Amino acid sequence: MVIAEKIPEPLVGERLDRVVSMIAFCSRAQSVSLIESGKVELSGKVVTSKSYKVQMNQKIVIDEGQLNLDLELQADGDVDFRVVWEDDDIVIVDKPSGVVVHPGTGNERGTLVNGLLARYPGISTVGQPERPGIVHRLDKSTSGLMIVAKTERAFQPLVEMMAGHLVTRMYVALVFGNLEASRGIIDAPIGRSLTRSTQMALSSSGKEAITNYEVKACFTTPVKASLVELRLETGRTHQIRVHMRAVGHPVVGDEVYSKQNSCGLERIFLHSSALSLIHPITGKEISFTSELPKVLSDYLKAFN
Repeated sequence: MVIAEKIPEPLVGERLDRVVSMIAFCSRAQSVSLIESGKVELSGKVVTSKSYKVQMNQKIVIDEGQLNLDLELQADGDVDFRVVWEDDDIVIVDKPSGVVVHPGTGNERGTLVNGLLARYPGISTVGQPERPGIVHRLDKSTSGLMIVAKTERAFQPLVEMMAGHLVTRMYVALVFGNLEASRGIIDAPIGRSLTRSTQMALSSSGKEAITNYEVKACFTTPVKASLVELRLETGRTHQIRVHMRAVGHPVVGDEVYSKQNSCGLERIFLHSSALSLIHPITGKEISFTSELPKVLSDYLKAFN
């Protein structure tokens, strides 16, 4: 995967290895490896000095594919996921919470990709070698529907559809507090946090991020909370979690973006509940839904 973006203003003057680490979500040692192997460009020129201080208005390009090339992807039939629908070109899967989508630092085994390779060995040559078949991702803690390409002829059109916001993606979340408006749009750019490299934050220099929400139910006990349905117009990392925290209603169970007690829930209450798209090969509209996992539906019964 290639990352390309303008250097955020708060990072101007920082060392290149720190900037790469923050932008590519990798360790400092990995960022140094990328830099020294010529995988980082600044405004069109390869820079191999880790201590180089980045400058205003520079554009950074990082080829992070090398990060996982040393990982030998192995099929693993024990990985838990459900196939919702499939044909010769795509498969719709229902990913459980707790399953990482593809291998990476600290998650070399037991990912969704490992499970997919066991069931569909042919996807090993589809898309990017370190994440075959994957056209979009869900956070480890988020459950629900995902699209996976089984063939190369489906992969690129699906990637373009995701980039063009042509796939309808709906989520269900339980958030703290009662929202003032029953429906609304959160339009606020998101970029990487400048203080915590694994987190995202609202940023004037970040990428466009738009989330539509509609309140489905409001609760007052055991704590004030709202069940909301959300539709993404963009697909930024941690978008729903960052946006809901920004408006004062973090997602229940989110240990990263919320400091509130999750009242016994041991996972985040965020579920990818519906997908709708035009099939990249047949041209027909296809739609899928996924019910809340039992652990979430049971948890919701305690709210009144």
